Amino acid sequence: MKKMNPVVHFEMPAEDRKRMADFYSTVFGWEVQLLGEEMGNYALATTAKVDENGHTKIPFAINGGFYPKKNDGSDQHPSIVMAVENITESIQQINDAGGKVIGEPVEIPGIGLYVSFFDTEGNKCSVLQPQMH
Repeated sequence: MKKMNPVVHFEMPAEDRKRMADFYSTVFGWEVQLLGEEMGNYALATTAKVDENGHTKIPFAINGGFYPKKNDGSDQHPSIVMAVENITESIQQINDAGGKVIGEPVEIPGIGLYVSFFDTEGNKCSVLQPQMH
């Protein structure tokens, strides 16, 4: 039986980071950390506290983030990120199963290797090979 790769993160576009952070912290109590230019102006969203290993303390909860929304007509929708053991193997499996990988994996400092893809239904998702600590 094939090993299951869990959903570990969500991502959504945001036009106005401060407005988005205010909304999600006010409505849902999330903690939003606005990262700088060196991290692509990404905003980390903590929806559940994590332990020393980075795992959420609440079963089934995941954390996520928001990326800057672009006004270039590109396809920007909420998406999910799955953790994988080997990103190279996952890329091959995505391609073999009819998906389309978008570009090459990038290293997110302190996090791991990351690449997005379109599944067979046109949904944009991503895979992350977590950095081992």
